[in-house]
Amino acid sequence: MKLHADLSLDARVDGLAQPWIASPMPGVDRRMLERDGNEVARVTSIVRYAPGSRFSPHTHSGGEEFLVLEGVFSDEHGDYPAGFYVRNPVGTRHTPHVNPGCVILVKLWWMHPDDQTLVRIDWRENAGWIDHGNGVRIRPLHEHHAEKNQLVRLARGARLEQRHLEAGEELFVIEGSVEDENGLHGTHVWIRHVGPRASPLCATEPSLLYVKRGHLAHLPPRPPI
Repeated sequence: MKLHADLSLDARVDGLAQPWIASPMPGVDRRMLERDGNEVARVTSIVRYAPGSRFSPHTHSGGEEFLVLEGVFSDEHGDYPAGFYVRNPVGTRHTPHVNPGCVILVKLWWMHPDDQTLVRIDWRENAGWIDHGNGVRIRPLHEHHAEKNQLVRLARGARLEQRHLEAGEELFVIEGSVEDENGLHGTHVWIRHVGPRASPLCATEPSLLYVKRGHLAHLPPRPPI
C-alpha cells in the first residue's frame, strides 16, 4: 500500500476525516496518514486501542516513536498516559496492553539503527520547556544528526516562523488550530513540507504542535518487502 509515499511531495491529511481501519489485532484500529508497504511498512498513523485490547509481542525492526493523545498506553516497561512522547529504538521488543483504551500518533520505520536512545518524556511537566517569546514555547524531545523532534506551544495569534526546511518538516496538530496560505489546520491534521513554507503558521487559538524536521535528509533503511 502506498499513501503519500512519495517523499519528494508535500502532503496534508485531516486525521479526523479518515476512516478507522481494523488492524490484524482485534480492538486495534488505524487512521492512516502516510504509508509505504503492507503490514510491515514505513508509516505514520493515528492508532486507537479499545479498552482491554492487547498487541502480540513484537520487535521494532525499524524503530517506533509515538505520542499518547488520549487514554493510557502500557507495556511491560511502564504506563504512559496522555501527554507522553516515547521512542523505542531499532531492535527493541515489547508487548502493548491497554486497559482504559488510548489513542496514539505513531511512526514506524523512520528510525536509524545507530540511534539507540530510549526516550520517555511527559510533556505535561513544566521542566524542559523553553520560552522563545512572542507566545512561542518549545519542548525539545530528541535529536539525531539532522533530525530534530520537538513540541511547540503557540498562544493565540503566535506565529511559527519557517526555518531552513530543505531537509523536510512534519507538523501534527495535537490541540487547537493554525492557519497559513493553504487555510485552517485543526486538531489531528498532519502536514509534510519537503521545502520551505510559503508563510509562517499562525495560531488561531492556543495550540500544541508536534514538529519533526530534518528527517528527510538521510532516510533510514526501508522495511523488507
